[in-house]
Amino acid sequence: MKGGPVSAQVLDEAIGWQLCLDSGEAGDQERNAFSRWHAAHPEHARAWAQLSGLDAQLGAAAPSAARRALLRADSQARRRLHRASRGLLGMVLLTGLGLGLLSQQRPLGDWLADEMTASGEQRELQLADRTRVRLNSRSALDIDFSADQRRLVLRSGEILVETGHGDPRPFVVATEDGDLRPLGTRFLVRREAGGTRLIVLRSAVAARPARAEGERIIREGQQVLMHDYALEPSLAAPLAADAWSRGMLVVDNVRLADLVARIGEYRAGYLGVDSSIADLHISGSFPLHDSDRALAALPPSLPVRIERYSDWFVRVVPKD
Repeated sequence: MKGGPVSAQVLDEAIGWQLCLDSGEAGDQERNAFSRWHAAHPEHARAWAQLSGLDAQLGAAAPSAARRALLRADSQARRRLHRASRGLLGMVLLTGLGLGLLSQQRPLGDWLADEMTASGEQRELQLADRTRVRLNSRSALDIDFSADQRRLVLRSGEILVETGHGDPRPFVVATEDGDLRPLGTRFLVRREAGGTRLIVLRSAVAARPARAEGERIIREGQQVLMHDYALEPSLAAPLAADAWSRGMLVVDNVRLADLVARIGEYRAGYLGVDSSIADLHISGSFPLHDSDRALAALPPSLPVRIERYSDWFVRVVPKD
């Protein structure tokens, strides 16, 4: 691993190529495309060498199924992989992580949750107090109703909550970043890499970070990102934020990379975007339950094309 760790973006591309080549389905087209990628920049070759080095050090300690599970891990796990490439101790930790991850790009704790949805799946629950909760794709939720409280713990993903009425017990939605106390309302909670996002669709929600004093009331039509130590300033809620509950994703002037990441939550396998076009912006409505159709809507609006090597390995790349 001479030259130190490569960028997370290039390592992510190398991971995608290894998934493709390890699938057993790669043909001449895929192998030729990999060769072009490998030769296009010295850092590509270095990333491939580092990834091969990880494989060699994992060796028999990580069976092939576990290694494939690790490679399919979400971006947070890939960042761990990137950091772990810096030392042998990291290899030991990485092996444990690889053995624990399964093929749906999930945090390990999700598999212990009371309710969990797969890629592309949504599920609606009606709780004992008549609260309605809709889980978005790749979400995990714990439900803890006792004599003293009603508590939902969102482990990952996103939920839409419409609270029931007439139950005197306190109601709380919790994440590792803090507690959200609805004030008779309808709201969205989404776990993100940088914290927990709250979007209030009706009435209000009191937000309290886990390691901060006091709480703030977030009103209807507002959103806020909550960290465990603070709340960011309140902003206007995005357009049609709950459209995913009706099978659509509505975006207004978002980065292409962010849109592709959201679409990727609804399909299995690898969906990536070339770094040279990641910061292009786009607006529109995209069907979530037909991600291929959603991707097909990109080229008419942007100078991009869809590079498809198989159903599970797809990239958005520059048109040229």
